[in-house]
Amino acid sequence: MEIAGRLVLITGASSGIGAATAKAMARAGGRILLLARRRASLEEVAAEIKQVGHEAWVYPVDLSDAKAVEQTAQAILSEVGVPDILINNAGAGRWLPIDETSPDEAVQMMASPYFGAFYVTRFFLPAMRKRGTGHIVNLTSPAGFVVWPGATAYSVARWAMRGLHESLRSELNETEIKVTLVVPTAVASTYFANNPGGEERLPSIAKLYGILTPEQVAEAIVRGVRREQREVIIPPLLRLTIWFHRYLPGLVRWALLKTAAKPGRAA
Repeated sequence: MEIAGRLVLITGASSGIGAATAKAMARAGGRILLLARRRASLEEVAAEIKQVGHEAWVYPVDLSDAKAVEQTAQAILSEVGVPDILINNAGAGRWLPIDETSPDEAVQMMASPYFGAFYVTRFFLPAMRKRGTGHIVNLTSPAGFVVWPGATAYSVARWAMRGLHESLRSELNETEIKVTLVVPTAVASTYFANNPGGEERLPSIAKLYGILTPEQVAEAIVRGVRREQREVIIPPLLRLTIWFHRYLPGLVRWALLKTAAKPGRAA
């Protein structure tokens, strides 16, 4: 899909991958809808986009609140129009073993990314179907394909995002609405600073993939939308690992377990 002139909605757009993707989509000519909880941060991203001559709208919303998402969707549809591209990027959650995860935190981790993505898609898809075109982008993590000790609820939420993606691909198979799954390896952001101990729970094999910048992921998303790719997995070595996991799951599981930190201690 060509991005110039398209209306692009991005969740989790106040920082990290979401903010970088908003700016990259704007550079490609997109008209940007920014969704996240923090109005002030969204306004900063919007100001940067507008400063270079592009359009941006700010819609603060708690994506875990179905009613709030529905009201925001109705406002966007009446005030701006039907998005051409939905990017379900919002996500949160700590890497914790199950016995260190409270029930409330497990619910919160499922609320974002999965329920947030479900609500956004649910409330915009009818209008996209009526128009007959669109593109939905869902972000997940390698934990949505392979798991390691010490990130139980986080991994389950990312598997849910992958399930949502596959279900949408099946449901929209005979339409002109495309669906892309984006899977980046670790990204340089504030995640680890806000989640002490998380970095130590990464399997040491993950060091082979390096660390991506939010801008690298954003550019990959732009390419994926333009090419209407089914999956965008970066870097290439991660794609190879996921391929091996599909056909030699025992080998990849062994490597992860051998290099992963045991719950309660570093690798």
